[in-house]
Amino acid sequence: MTAVQAESLPITLVGRDILAQAETGSGKTAAFGLSILNALDPKSYSTQSLVICPTRELADQVSVEIRQLAKFMPNIKLLTLCGGKPLGTQLNSLKRHPHIIVGTPGRLLQHLKKGSLNLKNTSAIVLDEADRMLSMGFIDDIEIIIQECPDERQTLLFSATYPEEILKISSSYQEQPTTLTIQSSAKSASIKQEFYHASRDNRLEKLNSILKETKPGSTLIFCNQKAQAQQLQADLIKIGHHALSLHGDLEQFDRDQTLIRFANHSTSILVATDVAARGIDVEKLELVVNYELPAEAETYIHRMGRTGRAGLGGLAVSLVLPNEEYRFKRIMKLLEVSIEIKDIPAQKREAEFKLYPPNTTLFINSGRKHKISAGDFVGALTATREIVGESLGKINILENMSYIAIKNTASKAALKILSETKIKGRKIRAKKLN
Repeated sequence: MTAVQAESLPITLVGRDILAQAETGSGKTAAFGLSILNALDPKSYSTQSLVICPTRELADQVSVEIRQLAKFMPNIKLLTLCGGKPLGTQLNSLKRHPHIIVGTPGRLLQHLKKGSLNLKNTSAIVLDEADRMLSMGFIDDIEIIIQECPDERQTLLFSATYPEEILKISSSYQEQPTTLTIQSSAKSASIKQEFYHASRDNRLEKLNSILKETKPGSTLIFCNQKAQAQQLQADLIKIGHHALSLHGDLEQFDRDQTLIRFANHSTSILVATDVAARGIDVEKLELVVNYELPAEAETYIHRMGRTGRAGLGGLAVSLVLPNEEYRFKRIMKLLEVSIEIKDIPAQKREAEFKLYPPNTTLFINSGRKHKISAGDFVGALTATREIVGESLGKINILENMSYIAIKNTASKAALKILSETKIKGRKIRAKKLN
């Protein structure tokens, strides 16, 4: 078990409330997921547990993990309620009374106003990344949602930081909660933190020097504004790197696809804003870069929590402009550490340096709706032995589409096989995402 699981489960499994300070990547989803699953009555067709998340991406990630935990429990129904998805489909799913609902405040409130969401039998509420929901202005929505639930219930509150508003929510809606403080991953020895001087004129050059020195397999770069994220992506592509960007202007389909490609290691660099990056969960994310320091010191902790996950090491690098040094001081105060801002050493001239991913992501126009499973794709692709199993990576099967991560060297053969093969008696179409 991780620390948050070992400390929280003995408390939550007996029905008590907790207020836990725990960063994303600490294993908290399994901690509260196991607790609410343990208390479920599968024969009672009503919504018994509600998990509230700040963003669609995090809600999707939490739903996937809880489904994984529940796969050996028969007849457990889980529904994700987020914006950016058709309302009509959600309305139909709510008629079947899911046992667990994972959602964002805005969409949950929309269903409550429509009368399509019934929380009268909800016995457990989880507020995941509560500090982030407060900073995004969801406090009023959350209060309305909680008031629709029974007074007799379990309330689990998880937050990376403890601002005053969190304590107010706890005192208003929790019953004698046990307070747990789990060491933040940003303070963990597994994450090395470095800060370097930069200016607006040389910031891209400094970033490229960091990439050249570390040669990371996966890099997540944070910007404060979507325009800056788009510009930096274009600049990185111009100098030869493979990069995608993630920001609020993207449609939900494009956001989902970008996250999948990054998780599949079919892009080397993802440039993201803070809101868009919530819920990113990538194995072996080696480097996180602050291209701009965040305005709030607490946001720095959230950003750094993307690397060094599950006990693995990670590197967090920040470029500090002269007018951002006051933000740097706030971060040091919050972390209770002392780190020096350094100059990046001059590098020797080398051959042209480029970061390019090892994998390609294939898009297929069939998904769960067509009764397709991961095994169907694996069987089709490896049947001729032209492609070995080791060439295949993650397979994501959504409602109407699927994504397959595959080594670049095998992508051409995979496309040919899929274009010539019927799966479940159906001709499918596949394309490579560049």
